[in-house]
Amino acid sequence: MTEETAKIDSFALSHQGKYREDNQDSIRVCDSSEAAAVTHGHLYAVADGMGGYSHGGVASALALETFCSTVFSSNPSNLPNAMKRAINDANLAVYQQAHRMGVARMGTTLTAVIIVGNKMHIAHIGDSRAYLIRNGSASLLTNDHTSVGELVRMKVLSPSKVRTHARRSELNKCLGVELFVSPDISTVPIMPGDVLILCSDGVWSMIEDNEFAELTARNSNLEALSHAVLEMAMDRDSDDNVSVVTIHAEQLAAHAPDTSSNSGWKIPGLFRNRITNRS
Repeated sequence: MTEETAKIDSFALSHQGKYREDNQDSIRVCDSSEAAAVTHGHLYAVADGMGGYSHGGVASALALETFCSTVFSSNPSNLPNAMKRAINDANLAVYQQAHRMGVARMGTTLTAVIIVGNKMHIAHIGDSRAYLIRNGSASLLTNDHTSVGELVRMKVLSPSKVRTHARRSELNKCLGVELFVSPDISTVPIMPGDVLILCSDGVWSMIEDNEFAELTARNSNLEALSHAVLEMAMDRDSDDNVSVVTIHAEQLAAHAPDTSSNSGWKIPGLFRNRITNRS
């Protein structure tokens, strides 16, 4: 391994939960074994189809398929722009699919991270979450696009009250319901040793932010960590689907890959790897 080589491991789990008959969450992993990761970086994503709307599982799967296809067919020289365009494409795909299926509304959240060089690019809409675990502490990287999340940003409500608030799941942004959306797109530095946790609200509503850091410290590998996160959420009687993607940046590439001669990769057969649907 040279100093130019990134070593990033991942593990992903999704489960229908204790009380749901179907799983409306979807997850994606594209890591170093995939061709697109060479030019576009390592991509991880979670989407939570909205249980109150029809066909949430269709919405979340279609959103992730469209998002990833757009990202990996784009020129990777400007990933934030590519991710914003991919969110808009995913939104339109879900919106149009609802009309084709004759359902009133069909929606989903989407939270995605691309790691390239020493940066991670984040695209986010809805109330799934991305956490950064560094030096024993957990930091929330995303804002909840909910009525309660807005109260927190206005400093009307303490973040500690979100999980028990009666309107916690009332989304004011998602994919598929409106024709146009405004996602959060951000770029933050990542360091060797960092752990990222992406999860649906069925997980984080049951687990405090500091507990994500504690679980990371107590588990020696990502598979054990992922199982521990889901088991804690279900042991605490989460009434929703539960999904988690864990990522460990053991070593980062010294520089972003040279993208000057690549306009994008085709999407078929892109995703694999350590994704488990528990039953």
